[in-house]
Amino acid sequence: MKLDTKTYEQRMQKTIASFEENIGTIRAGQANPAVLAKVSFEYYGAPTPINTMADIKATDSKTITVTPYDRTTLKAMEKAILASDIGITPSNDGSVIRLIFPQPTEERRRELGKQVQKYGEDAKVAIRNIRRDANDDTKKQKKDSLMTEDEAKQSDKLVQDMTDKYIKKVEEIADKKIAEIMKI
Repeated sequence: MKLDTKTYEQRMQKTIASFEENIGTIRAGQANPAVLAKVSFEYYGAPTPINTMADIKATDSKTITVTPYDRTTLKAMEKAILASDIGITPSNDGSVIRLIFPQPTEERRRELGKQVQKYGEDAKVAIRNIRRDANDDTKKQKKDSLMTEDEAKQSDKLVQDMTDKYIKKVEEIADKKIAEIMKI
């Protein structure tokens, strides 16, 4: 009986999804509403994500508009955006918050590229940890005589092939994002 790799593959897919979500918040000189995905503000005493309380749109390649559903939350949203690490100063006209994204400098683009690479390395480490868990499971089943030597080798090869596939996917996603950041 070979190792059931379905749960390990699902964990690797979740790692890829998490990695994509993390790098989605890195702005590449273009307005992307995803940069506000992790920004929360105080609403009736509870931290509330801005994207649940406002309509967030990229009106052009350099501007995002945030239109709150409840105008009384405008000031709190503006303060939360200012306090966040997106590095953009919001402008508020009384009904809408505008975020205007300047073109990042060459140095800033390199920093963002390094940040993407760091997230990529973290994702690869997570995938390798999943591989280790799968290999430990294989060794345990072999030790408990639930699988033969050949089945253990097949399982290890299957897990390694799956790991290689997902690490390659992380590298492709990271390279694509870095190319997007470096493009002027």
